Amino acid sequence: MSGPCSRLLAGCVFLALLAGCSSLGGVRERPSEAAPSEVLRLLVFDCGRIRLESVHLFGLTSTDTDVRELAVPCYVIDHPRGRLLWEGGLPSELAGVDGWVEDRGGLSQRLDRSLVDQLAALGWQPDDVDWIAFSHYHSDHVGAAAAFAGATQLIQRAEAEAAFGADPRRYFFDPDLYAALVDAPKQVLDGRHDVFGDGRVVLLPAPGHTPGHQVLLVNLAETGPILLAGDLWHFEASRRLRAVPMFNYDREATLATMDRFEVLLEQWGATLWIEHSLELFESLDLAPAFYQ
Repeated sequence: MSGPCSRLLAGCVFLALLAGCSSLGGVRERPSEAAPSEVLRLLVFDCGRIRLESVHLFGLTSTDTDVRELAVPCYVIDHPRGRLLWEGGLPSELAGVDGWVEDRGGLSQRLDRSLVDQLAALGWQPDDVDWIAFSHYHSDHVGAAAAFAGATQLIQRAEAEAAFGADPRRYFFDPDLYAALVDAPKQVLDGRHDVFGDGRVVLLPAPGHTPGHQVLLVNLAETGPILLAGDLWHFEASRRLRAVPMFNYDREATLATMDRFEVLLEQWGATLWIEHSLELFESLDLAPAFYQ
């Protein structure tokens, strides 16, 4: 089996969700321009939807949550020193399929418009992105990766060894999706990384879901600090119950990471964005609007 349906089967265990974000300020309309912005901005893009029949793979029962549809966002952090793409969404080939693509694994996906097309509407090309970073290399986070092979990839060492090593499918990765990145520029990280050197956009290791899972802290002048949490938590119930998905790489590392970021979120006074939360996503202003 090949094409979108094979992506569905490969990706059915990688999905995550959490609602529970406060209302946000700092929203502006984004002008169409290719040059990096003079102030720090965060733009949100719609990179697909996922529909589930069951949540049992996430360590939850059917009564723990009634959520069965997930958002799949991508983000661009527009900084005076360059532009970072965070997350790559669902496989771009799904944009050529009308409606939901179903899989026998109890999962359906849809992508109405590719990320490249959404960027083009702002006057941006993939070459206008200087860095790319994904929370991890599951198929719903690297689906547009091939289009950005000219950018420098920011990846934790443990994730690089898993994604580009001898057996990536062991970690539920689909190496065909990111094959264009094998020889692309990489900056391999060993922990915390300040992307622009000013403390406002910081990658932080958050292992457990995958070996080198990472999250992104963006400290915006008006909106305040936001933690883009990748797949650290899966549903609001996952956070409340400390539920760990059956397909996570390391259960104990996951729990330790959850506990660490609960403390850090309180210390920072940061807003948590659990990326697959459809409730959260539908409350956000999408590009060309932005947060600053």
